[in-house]
Amino acid sequence: MFGTLFAGYFVLVDRTGNGPTGADIFEITPVLIETFILLTSSFTIGLGIHAMRKGYTKAMIMFYLLTLLLGVVFVGFEVYEFMHYVHVGAGLQTSAFKAALLTTLGTHGAHVTFGVFWGIFIIYQLIQRGLTPETANKSFIFSLYWHFLDVIWIFIFSFIYLKGMV
Repeated sequence: MFGTLFAGYFVLVDRTGNGPTGADIFEITPVLIETFILLTSSFTIGLGIHAMRKGYTKAMIMFYLLTLLLGVVFVGFEVYEFMHYVHVGAGLQTSAFKAALLTTLGTHGAHVTFGVFWGIFIIYQLIQRGLTPETANKSFIFSLYWHFLDVIWIFIFSFIYLKGMV
């Protein structure tokens, strides 16, 4: 799915019509903050898995909670970014470029939001059932999903934002 979104974006990146280009609207500071937040959340989920392997359920839950908090902050930054784009006249209907950009960013943001809710259910199961082979497996699969979100963000950061700022 993300491969298709990236392909669509790269086909439409120069189709700005009368609207702004990436260089006109991208701001490096908020994007760097978003990147730092999401990469930090990848680190904290890794610490959660390490705690799980050591059998430290409370530490694992705390690292998972921290990961989810960082995920919520990341989504907050993305919502702010979307509001900024609309404020400067760069909405979905502005150009094919903006539609592709906002669709790609929105899809990633939706996946992070889904991940936050999934993580809440994982934490709930850990509190209710404790660390069992089943909850450990679910927790590990969730951590892989979260790392996948980070990998996708690195592609977004590198090939959409950095490339679009020049």
